[in-house]
Amino acid sequence: MRVTMREVADRAGVSIKTVSRVVNGEPHIRPEKVRRVHAAIDELGWVPNRAARALRTGQVGVVGIAVTELRRPYLAGLVEALVTEADRWGMLAAVEPTHGDPARLAAVLAARGKTFDGVVLIGPAAPVGDGLDERPVVVVQGDAAGVDRVEEDVAEAAALMARHLDVMGRSRPALLGAHQDELRACLDGSGPAPVPCVDLGEVADRRAGARAAVQVLERHPDVDVLLCVNDEVALGALAALVKHGVDVPGRVAVAGYGNLEDGRFSTPSLTTIDPGPARLARSALELLADRLAGTAPRRPRAVVSPVALIRRESTLGRDPR
Repeated sequence: MRVTMREVADRAGVSIKTVSRVVNGEPHIRPEKVRRVHAAIDELGWVPNRAARALRTGQVGVVGIAVTELRRPYLAGLVEALVTEADRWGMLAAVEPTHGDPARLAAVLAARGKTFDGVVLIGPAAPVGDGLDERPVVVVQGDAAGVDRVEEDVAEAAALMARHLDVMGRSRPALLGAHQDELRACLDGSGPAPVPCVDLGEVADRRAGARAAVQVLERHPDVDVLLCVNDEVALGALAALVKHGVDVPGRVAVAGYGNLEDGRFSTPSLTTIDPGPARLARSALELLADRLAGTAPRRPRAVVSPVALIRRESTLGRDPR
């Protein structure tokens, strides 16, 4: 038997109108009511009638998620968080890998108002044009003029890592992945010489991390910590250090960025920054829903999402002081 909206409302202890507002992603609803409605939907297995909503609102109930690729574990995890959050808002999600092709991205953006109500774009973006009207675009962890965006607090991430290294007595860092301006700014002046940096090339993956770790130790044998642009690079660096008999963290500590699951089970386990994919996804869908409801201001908005430092064995071994 098909579950009705009335049954959902009764289970949640709210009105049918409140259920409708929650499902349609309307803002300014008390968080407790939103939680109760979503809990009731989950318990009863209710599926909103999307066709009826499309006729009523002119929206199709689908958000497009544009991402360069899904082979990178962090990107796949962020996409999963966005799909989960879209479902929480009563929307379907269509994942569209662009493979760095501007034409593919342009096709996704052009589908707004037809296939998609709006688009969440992950990472560096080409100009997207109008993205503040009834066909919104939200950029996550990227930069695009004239649209809403969500980014992690990279300045706080850098400060957290710098303070952690200071406590652990690590004063001779090297950066694997040259594009870490905030971290470099925190570290400059912390030691007797400029912080060495390695440009990883186009693909910042485990293979690049392994090469860079060997290169750094050959050129700068006194380095005592490798700060990696992401966890994949850090895991590659860990593997290379173990292969070359370098004690981690006794001689060289390693830290990453992204909090991949693999880092929990590496040997040693990986210290990392957690950018909070679930928080990023929630903020992105809130911005998108606000635009679709017509209640957002006529200006781009930026949400800075908090981060956390996850301290693990790759930096927490014997205190060298």
